[in-house]
Amino acid sequence: MKIVLLGPPGAGKGTQAEQISKSYSIPHISTGDIFRKNISERTELGIEAKGYMDKGLLVPDELTIEIVKNRLVEDDCKNGFLLDGFPRTVKQAEALDSFQGKKIDIALLIEVPRESILDRMTGRRVCPACGTTYHIKFNPPKIENKCDKCSTALIQRKDDVEETVKARLDVYYEQTEPLAKYYKSSGVLRTVDGTKDIDIVFKEIISVLG
Repeated sequence: MKIVLLGPPGAGKGTQAEQISKSYSIPHISTGDIFRKNISERTELGIEAKGYMDKGLLVPDELTIEIVKNRLVEDDCKNGFLLDGFPRTVKQAEALDSFQGKKIDIALLIEVPRESILDRMTGRRVCPACGTTYHIKFNPPKIENKCDKCSTALIQRKDDVEETVKARLDVYYEQTEPLAKYYKSSGVLRTVDGTKDIDIVFKEIISVLG
């Protein structure tokens, strides 16, 4: 089974991807992981990608497509794969569909309203000492702003500051709306409600995937 996972930042894609990967015995392929692997192994494509990333630029479509294609021909992808973070644009989706034997079976969209995402992400707090994660509404520490485990003062990550979250969501919705339409027109788009409990969302995903 060849699956593309779509959804806004903070929708819980990572958690669901792990469970899907285990249940269907297919690799969870994250573009971030692919880039890091190529960079650490100093491949030609990795060195080129690092040049863009070091300047704070997006890696161009052509280079991203080439790196993903190289990953999809590895042995563990013979029986399928779960792509997370790719494609991000219609051009990337078209390139993936044209890649021999890699046409997508299902594009799975985990839908969560914008306001819910803002609530989830801006409310997160992290212990800088032990890494424990809290949420000021849904999972608060026993003592306000103090880690339950080591009493260290909690912090808000830069990624979770409201302005940053809004900017990331703007980019996501700008890119993903045409991507969702692309997969809908291909008849492979399926959606699940990502606002529910993690286990319920996973059960819905299983019923969609079959």
